[in-house]
Amino acid sequence: MEGNWILLALVLFPMGAALVGYLIGRKSKAARDVFVMACGLAEFACLLVVAVSTVGKTLSFQWNGICSMGIRLMLDDFRRVYGLVAAFMWAMTLLFSREYFAHYRNRNRYYFFNLLTLGATLGVFLSTDLYTTLIFFEIMSFTSYVWVAHEETEGAMRAANTYLAVAVIGGLSALMGLFLLHHTLGTLEIARLYEAAQAYGGSRGVLYAAGACILVGFGAKAGMFPLHIWLPKAHPVAPAPASALLSGILTKSGVFGILAVSCNLFRYDPSWGRLILVLGVITMVLGAVLALFSVDLKRTLACSSMSQIGFIAVGIGCMGLLGAENALAARGVVLHMMNHSLIKLVLFMAAGVIYMNLHQLNLNDIRGFGRKKPLLNFCFLMGALGIGGIPLWNGYVSKTLLHEGIVELAELISEAGGSIVGIKAAEWLFLFSGGLTLAYMTKLYIAIFVEKHPTRQAEFDAKKHYMNPVSAAALTISAILLPVLGMTANVTMNGVADLSKEFFATELPHHAVHYLSLENLKGACISIAVGAAVYFGVVRTVLRRKEGSTASYVNLWPARLDLEDLLYRPLLLRWLPGLFGRIMAVFGENKVFTPLFQWSLKGVGALTEGISVLPEKTAVCLKAAGAATRAVSELPDAALVGLRWTIFREAKEAETNPVKRRLDYKLGRALDKASPPREGEEARSLRFVRKDVSRRQTARLIRDNMSFALLMCAVGLCLLLLYLVFVYGS
Repeated sequence: MEGNWILLALVLFPMGAALVGYLIGRKSKAARDVFVMACGLAEFACLLVVAVSTVGKTLSFQWNGICSMGIRLMLDDFRRVYGLVAAFMWAMTLLFSREYFAHYRNRNRYYFFNLLTLGATLGVFLSTDLYTTLIFFEIMSFTSYVWVAHEETEGAMRAANTYLAVAVIGGLSALMGLFLLHHTLGTLEIARLYEAAQAYGGSRGVLYAAGACILVGFGAKAGMFPLHIWLPKAHPVAPAPASALLSGILTKSGVFGILAVSCNLFRYDPSWGRLILVLGVITMVLGAVLALFSVDLKRTLACSSMSQIGFIAVGIGCMGLLGAENALAARGVVLHMMNHSLIKLVLFMAAGVIYMNLHQLNLNDIRGFGRKKPLLNFCFLMGALGIGGIPLWNGYVSKTLLHEGIVELAELISEAGGSIVGIKAAEWLFLFSGGLTLAYMTKLYIAIFVEKHPTRQAEFDAKKHYMNPVSAAALTISAILLPVLGMTANVTMNGVADLSKEFFATELPHHAVHYLSLENLKGACISIAVGAAVYFGVVRTVLRRKEGSTASYVNLWPARLDLEDLLYRPLLLRWLPGLFGRIMAVFGENKVFTPLFQWSLKGVGALTEGISVLPEKTAVCLKAAGAATRAVSELPDAALVGLRWTIFREAKEAETNPVKRRLDYKLGRALDKASPPREGEEARSLRFVRKDVSRRQTARLIRDNMSFALLMCAVGLCLLLLYLVFVYGS
């Protein structure tokens, strides 16, 4: 191990605390809650002290040999920023979690995996090579799976399975890309990728193939189209504090991986930039449209996260197309990453306040809850204004920079004599998506804080104590940050952007950005106008249905357009098995192969083709597979029982009642005679005998299992010996 150990401690401390907290929770839930909150605050405080005391310096740590290629961590300016954002969000959500989970079960499990995920997420943001990034990225994916499945309802388990499937497929894809990249360039160190790619004399197609695989892995976690399918489903079923972290931080771990590749391996690469830009525009618009149609509070916020990731991806694409003149786009990317994290922390905690009081999320059920609740109103409004890009709030600053990057790209293309139709379309879709953001956030705000519930409004108004002081403090502190950052942008947000220029491999902009200039305000005004038109022209008329004297919000988005059910499940469960079956059948009919191989191929082909044509009977297949799996899992026990009655059967003892000959029985009888048991008390002789029998059964079970394992090992060695004789003897 070499370097500064504090970096490893920052990653491992939450993981160690997870185990300690779990053990404390077995004895005292109250003590566990205090311990976990203290750990979250301590992690943030330690990282803050380290970050402030080492400004201008770069700390590094490497642990060679572990996980084959070693683990390498670094704390530079950009990693300081996002490490602090992550630790702050974790501290606030842990403070909020104590009240939110007061009536939940499996809290010990949740806190255990929550702290494990904190350590893994910091490992991602502090990683200095893509191999270390992937290791912690995969740990984070599997530990956060438990968040989605926490409530263990049918919907939660389905969403968790989708989340896990996307994580596994994405992780394997990223691993394949890293193998290819390391084989091609000889390094996975992020800072060396650009030089290695420039020195590479082979085909760029190999690098693009590796980059595409990596993009699938990290883009899936970020929630980019077309692997966004987990995001709108996981957030509504996950607890609100977990949703805040899933949306605000875990998606940014995916963005971190995309940035590591885009800013180094494909720095100034227009082809790569064009790909990211197109995917970003689709993600941005589709997420906003899905959010507009949704009538579930947390699903709306989840689809909004997808849209905001699209905004960030648009900025990354512009960076590749702008080349060395990408300073404004790069600053917009890093600031919108930070702003979106902080905004979603506020909005999801506010949604959590509503859910822990009502246990409902449908807008028709929760409408009017926020009336006469000024603190909740203020906090939610800060988040809505921030994400809506309203001037003087933090979201406006980063969206302005992203828009400036698009405008600069249009000017660059125009000066080069190219067509600007495509980039102008991207600009208008950018402004249109900003308008949709305002429309769906207005829809949420009006429904919760302005409209009245048709039957329960008096009950809602009477609820004065809807969150405790600790939860209120966590929510209020997080909400106040949003306008403070927006109103002090020239100091705070510009400072954050300046710290990130080395990681983004960019320079400071040639001119200062005047955020409140008429030109920049014009873009915000266009989005505001679009938002007002969509809200009054679509939300109030089309997406509300009059029923008597009241109007209800309706979701008119066609359920059949669910990409998971429309494409991915048929692709993986029907189309690909069917195609594989047909291919195997073709090979099986080829006379070149031996008859045995032909039969095998035909059998596999028939099986996979049969699975592919099962009409929507996946559940039956899964039950059959489960039964088969259980049968296989019980084979060792069945074999053990069979051996127990044959090979390992003990000889019968001569006496019909051998128990009475044992010392335990005789000692118990003597004690019973000396001090007879009281009425209702069990005789010592029987108690001693039962314990002796239990000890003997345990010892026999251990011995039989060891014998069975040794027997299986011997069988395996015999098969290996036969194989060696067959291969080398012939």
